[in-house]
Amino acid sequence: MHEPGPPRATSVGRPVELAPRDPDPSARYEWSLLEAPADRDPDERHAAVLEPGETGRPDDPVVHLAPDAPGTYVLRLDAPDGTHRQRVRVFPDERRETTIRVPASDLPVDDDAVDRVSLLWRHNDRLLARDRPTREGDEWVYRTRVPPGRHGVGVVANDDRANERRVVHAVAGPGRPRLSLDWRVEDGSGDETGGGDAARRLVVTADVSVPPDSETGPEDVEVTFLVDDRDADPEAVERIEGRAEGHTLSVPLDELEASGAAGDETGTDDGGLRIHAVPHAERHGAAATLRLGRDADGEPTAADPHARPAWAESPTVYEAYVRSFAGDTLPTTFREIERRVEYLEGLGIDALWLTPVLASPTEHGYHVTDYFETADDLGSRAAFESLVDACHDAGIRVVFDLVINHTSRDHPAFQLHSAGVPAYADRYRRADAAVDVAGVDWAALPAGDVPEYRFDWERIPNLNYDDPAVRAWMLSVVDEWAAVVDGFRADVAWGVPHGFWKEVADRVPEDFLLLDETLPHDPFYGEGEFDLHYDTSLYGTLNAVGAGRESADALADAFDRARWLGFGDPSAQLRYVENHDEDRYLASHGEGALRAAAAATFTLPGAPMVYAGQERGNETTRGPLRWHDGDNALTAYHRRLSALRDAEPALRSRTVDFAAGRAAVEVVGGDPDRVTAYERTVDGEGIEGTAAARLLVVVNFADAPATVAVPDRVDRDLFADERVDEELVVESVAVLA
Repeated sequence: MHEPGPPRATSVGRPVELAPRDPDPSARYEWSLLEAPADRDPDERHAAVLEPGETGRPDDPVVHLAPDAPGTYVLRLDAPDGTHRQRVRVFPDERRETTIRVPASDLPVDDDAVDRVSLLWRHNDRLLARDRPTREGDEWVYRTRVPPGRHGVGVVANDDRANERRVVHAVAGPGRPRLSLDWRVEDGSGDETGGGDAARRLVVTADVSVPPDSETGPEDVEVTFLVDDRDADPEAVERIEGRAEGHTLSVPLDELEASGAAGDETGTDDGGLRIHAVPHAERHGAAATLRLGRDADGEPTAADPHARPAWAESPTVYEAYVRSFAGDTLPTTFREIERRVEYLEGLGIDALWLTPVLASPTEHGYHVTDYFETADDLGSRAAFESLVDACHDAGIRVVFDLVINHTSRDHPAFQLHSAGVPAYADRYRRADAAVDVAGVDWAALPAGDVPEYRFDWERIPNLNYDDPAVRAWMLSVVDEWAAVVDGFRADVAWGVPHGFWKEVADRVPEDFLLLDETLPHDPFYGEGEFDLHYDTSLYGTLNAVGAGRESADALADAFDRARWLGFGDPSAQLRYVENHDEDRYLASHGEGALRAAAAATFTLPGAPMVYAGQERGNETTRGPLRWHDGDNALTAYHRRLSALRDAEPALRSRTVDFAAGRAAVEVVGGDPDRVTAYERTVDGEGIEGTAAARLLVVVNFADAPATVAVPDRVDRDLFADERVDEELVVESVAVLA
């Protein structure tokens, strides 16, 4: 099937890429725009908003809809297997006029040596030399339109990243609403029932939340329900959607039966209606989805088709930078990693993320030269699968680093592209030579073009997802390794089209984990795409607290920021203090702050991640793991954090209350700005066994201990396994029950 996927939602000025799924590169595809908002000129709208992908093909397998008016756009895809319908719901333009001003004196180079400046940020896909400020007096000035929020901007003098000044540019405005979907079956009177009454109705309700400090209440947020065009004909879709009222969609079951969209009796993805819902007020939020089905008794069921795997609800993740993992003497191989799985098991690791293991000319592995062969120095495919089996025997899942935004320029595909082989002409994105900062004498196809690359990464050119051959190629890579490992960490996930990730999410096994690298935080990668997200909000706050730029209570602000951005589930975040791209926290902020930051990642909702060496006292970002001279006390500390988290369901729940924690604790000795507290409670009805349903966590970022007064209701520090009186000395963390 070449259907193009689910209905899409966007806003004016935010293009959407549309493509057939599972494409046949040799087949012909044509897109047509059938309907657009009524207030637009029918003759102008086709040329203005539907742009073909950048390929040399005569047909249009991939197109980009650039909507310039709110409303619903309806498109048709003519594919080898027939005609498919695609709708895009467009909300009003969220962008606001703004001006970025950077004093010339702030640039890290003498003013008289600067002859040009460019911006490097998410709004130009980190493509250097595209957005150029102009000089106005003593400032470099850039005027643009962007959505509300805090935008990280790299201001680069002379297009040399060694001369980059990073600033945060704030644009005032509201955050995004968010929602989750509940469902029930009611009889004709509105009462829930399990009977077979033909008058029964399926009722889907959106539970809406608004951003912190929102002037709009949840009741004022509108919800648009979209029935998936793949599951019913246009008349049935219109009829079902017409039954929506406010935050509720109520549909008679016999109407679903008549439309052929009631689902099969397995509850699987082989049938059944998919219902999407999008919240929108001043801005729109990410969509949520339910898929209808039937149980073995023929009763209606509904579930999130993109639910996170059960094993990944709250896993402890360990990132191994592969080629330094075996230490400073032995070369790392799959066999050497396998011999150390027992160590990972002792740390209480649930998932091992391995940096790239495929063929590459580089030590870090992110310049892939063969997607179907493991690197010779690491070992054979069989040795890799033996490592995976050993991890599974230890109860550890394996996460594979999927690098598909780019290839190495040493990949044969790029070499053939550069050499003008016609079949490879569209495989890579091209750019105008005027924006090239590499200083490479590129082979130009056509004259004046150069490879497109992000930042100054001229050795890893960007793949062209407008080419169906690239999509088919990368889907085969997904299929190849999804059959071996348990999850993907998607490198530069923000550089690959959303539609492709949606296809990947529907393609991988049901219990497969998808973890994105999105910089910065973006809730739309959770819209039927990724299960876990890089939490750049908490990462930045932990560094600010470690450096003393913010108080420890700012951890609550990081959670507020995530909600403001439009994230609803705090457990869907990867919490980390460092990784292979960042400085070591220990080297930057000291051991006291590291212990506190690590404790925060293990005691807040989400998936804590330990970067190999963090627990051994490494201070070099990618240096060899300190096996023989590492900090065993620090390792034991991480081991204790992991064990306590495993033992206490409250530490793995989605619920955190910063206000209650601050109200319960008084710092009576030490630096109160370096101490924070929060409550954790168990989700749902309760727990079994001896674990506590309610915990009070106190974290101290200072080098010196802090003394805190605690409420009478707590009598034990579970982390230290000691009894607690009215006052408690906290070195790094206390978990009180």
